[in-house]
Amino acid sequence: MSAFPDPIAAGLARGWKVRDTGASTPPPTRIECDVAIVGSGAGGGITAEILAEAGLAVVIVEEGPLRSSRDFDMREATAYPALYQESAARKTRDKAITILQGRCVGGSTTVNWTSSFRTPARTLEHWRTRHGLDGFTPEALAPWFERVEQRLSIAPWAVPPNENNDVLRRGAAALGIPTAAIRRNVSNCFNLGYCGMGCPTNAKQSMLVTTIPAALERGATLFVQTRVESLQLQGDRIESLRCLPVALDGSAAGAPATSVRARHVVVAGGAINSPALMLRSKLPDPHGLLGRRTFLHPVVISAALFDEAVEGWKGAPQTVYSDHFLETQPIDGDIGYKLEAPPIHPVIFASTLPGYGREQSDLLAQFPKTHALLALMRDGFHEQSPGGRVMLRDDGSPVLDYPLNDFVMDGARRAFLSMAEIQFAAGAKVVQPVHEMAQRYTSWAQAREAIAALPMKPLLTRVVSAHVMGGCGMAGDERRGVVRPDGSHWQVANLSVHDGSIFPTSIGANPQLSIYGIVNRLATGLAKRLAGRDVALA
Repeated sequence: MSAFPDPIAAGLARGWKVRDTGASTPPPTRIECDVAIVGSGAGGGITAEILAEAGLAVVIVEEGPLRSSRDFDMREATAYPALYQESAARKTRDKAITILQGRCVGGSTTVNWTSSFRTPARTLEHWRTRHGLDGFTPEALAPWFERVEQRLSIAPWAVPPNENNDVLRRGAAALGIPTAAIRRNVSNCFNLGYCGMGCPTNAKQSMLVTTIPAALERGATLFVQTRVESLQLQGDRIESLRCLPVALDGSAAGAPATSVRARHVVVAGGAINSPALMLRSKLPDPHGLLGRRTFLHPVVISAALFDEAVEGWKGAPQTVYSDHFLETQPIDGDIGYKLEAPPIHPVIFASTLPGYGREQSDLLAQFPKTHALLALMRDGFHEQSPGGRVMLRDDGSPVLDYPLNDFVMDGARRAFLSMAEIQFAAGAKVVQPVHEMAQRYTSWAQAREAIAALPMKPLLTRVVSAHVMGGCGMAGDERRGVVRPDGSHWQVANLSVHDGSIFPTSIGANPQLSIYGIVNRLATGLAKRLAGRDVALA
């Protein structure tokens, strides 16, 4: 239990309107409001604060639990079942990609690694020329980014990088490859390195400790462990939301459903869950776009062994990056990739590494001296990179079908080569790409030859992702997108989508700040339309 003040406990004591499945009184069977927001992550949190500030009656419905600093004990066994979709084991349809997504109040902002990038100018240019988003220029978005950066304490990280990140800096410098520091959304950070398990000191400026409390202070109601099963459509408007209480594991809790009637609905459940809800609800989809073009920034990893301790679990995660392999080629050419150094913790490490038995035991014995690099591939900009498709299982739960085709796997091979060369240049004694058939290579020459010959196939090549985008893409006309440039649905009059699912491609960078900034603009416009007021983040 954290020794730090807990703003969530203090807010509950002040009378915040929070309802959960464990409450002594059952939830109401019917509730009315001005705006119902599905999800409390990056998009839902920003939207909730702005609309509540505009004086609107806001109800936030979150599928996951409400946890806070007193619950964040820095243990994977506690964090993953409570804070992540499918206990941090969500996978694509063919099981070839593991997807880390938050499922708690604050969504993925509660458990991400704080990396904050504005939407790259080249990405915005592609959106303007290919998707009709004429108003999405760096200059037009700059004020919206500046406001959320101030609100969420997004700034350069002045502390020297931990050894895990400094390996990337040193190795790249030895090869003449530029790197830079990653900005982080933290305030008075203790540099612990356990951001992915919830921040026990409330330093991470997630939606959990910023916008959601601000909305609750202004009278918003929060339902937790409550799944929106469907949106009830009448004509061209959503009449109500059918909400079902769920247990921590997502199963039905046995309590009665609640009907939420709202003038306007904002879906912000995150890519995968947002299109899935709209598919379950059988919303209009005249051009067959819903759930399609869902992107992941597919990630491959290279592990390396050093003589000295790396201790990748210590210190701020992901503070150094390189865009060299993005910027040196056309955005719509061969797939490029961003390099970062992820934190290393035992469960994720063991479940990602190849091999089993004695082989994996030997790798785990070297855990303190192990370094990891990841390559985050920029998907969605080439005709051979159409992303995946969100589908529904028989029980209505979502699953993402994301084919790892030759185009993507060519990028994975080039990324393995880049990462191995950087790790050897930084002094690694052994490099092992995270691939089922890779061996432990003791020189760059040996690794280069072996990686060139690896069969780059799904399931053999370990692929992960923590960034899900698309599936409800925005566009300048309804033939190319599910939502308009202002976030409103093309066919449903009182529905908006405010999360990463509206991106027409991947971002090419960690997406949380892109969601914050773009949704800041969308939510401010929505507040003006609904309440007639000009409002801003506090």
